[in-house]
Amino acid sequence: MAEKLFVDIRSEIGELESVIIHSPGAEVENMTPENAERALYSDILNLNIGLSEYSQLQGVLSKVAQTFEVRDLLREVVELPEARMELVSNICRNEKVEEIHDYLLDLPAGDLSTALIEGVLMAKDNLTRFLSKVRYELMPLHNFFFMRDSAVCLSNKVLISKMASVVRERESIIMESIFRHHSNFGIETINPAHFPEMPNITIEGGDVIVAREDVLLVGTGTRTTSQGIDFLLNWYKQENLSKHILVQELPLKPESFIHLDMVFTLLDHDKCMVYEPVILKSNKLQTVHIIVEKGKVVSIFNESNLISALNKLGFALEPVICGGTADPWTQQREQWHSGANFFAIAPGKVIGYARNTYTLDELSKHGFEIVKARSIVKCKTDINDYKKCVIAIEGSELARGGGGARCMTMPVRRKQA
Repeated sequence: MAEKLFVDIRSEIGELESVIIHSPGAEVENMTPENAERALYSDILNLNIGLSEYSQLQGVLSKVAQTFEVRDLLREVVELPEARMELVSNICRNEKVEEIHDYLLDLPAGDLSTALIEGVLMAKDNLTRFLSKVRYELMPLHNFFFMRDSAVCLSNKVLISKMASVVRERESIIMESIFRHHSNFGIETINPAHFPEMPNITIEGGDVIVAREDVLLVGTGTRTTSQGIDFLLNWYKQENLSKHILVQELPLKPESFIHLDMVFTLLDHDKCMVYEPVILKSNKLQTVHIIVEKGKVVSIFNESNLISALNKLGFALEPVICGGTADPWTQQREQWHSGANFFAIAPGKVIGYARNTYTLDELSKHGFEIVKARSIVKCKTDINDYKKCVIAIEGSELARGGGGARCMTMPVRRKQA
């Protein structure tokens, strides 16, 4: 029996101990230009190149933390008869494919976990199906390697995301099953989907940043609604907790602004990465500060910007500008390719894309040494030799999927920062 892992996330930068990832598979290639938009992509990816790049992220993470592959966790969960029945029933009911319920139940555990991620082809066994242009009975999960979005660890609890798009709902259903039933976890979850009487709730993990145990940052835009944040607020009230919740409005276009972590990420105790036009420049986007004390909202008011609000709470953050300070066009280009989306493995040690050279130059000016991920994976470089560094993974292909290192990781345990 696997040793139980206690979920514990109280900051964004504490030394990483455990993380869940998903190496992209055939589900990424099961996409055409015609259905890319439905799958929430602006382009289609080359799996071989993407996997080569992803292996650098995976290799670095395995050097510093306990790393779980979601495919392995899912396979182990569906080996449990009760969990298998519940998961398959939930998915078939949610996606209205009850006709393949028994087929899925009869699959061996490994084949079932693959089917739930890579999809099930439609059987052309009658005229309607034969004439149908639909290829899959159960659609592939093209976005699942962006692990961040489907669930969020908040201290020792897990919030299951209520995804904005139906094509991603299965990801959250799978993650809830893993956290509830896998022997590594076995914990209760917080799931907005179980409250159908509360309409318009959507909240995704890319919009949620645990800045400190008492400070939560949440973006609101195309993926997370105000009602989603209110759901989380109500939960804090019911738990009689005290929190500062800083809400940052995001632009609705372009699609590169889908989540808060595409314009803001924490790098160190005193450094953060920002996309300047959204976070620092004068604009119509509100930054709202909600204070909850002992289960009651005691104050809601506007702040001038996110960094100012955080500094009032004792952070003393210095912003590092995504794309550098010289050219707004360069800022736009590098933000589009996840130039603000960094993942901290420890205070001052972060992972990001090598392609965003102006952003890396800006980090270098702020004392971060640039280290190639390949060098760490091949044991030519020791991360412990650096006080502050950026681990640069190649990301020419992965970035086209619309996310960076933070998007591709779901931390479940960190040390105190």
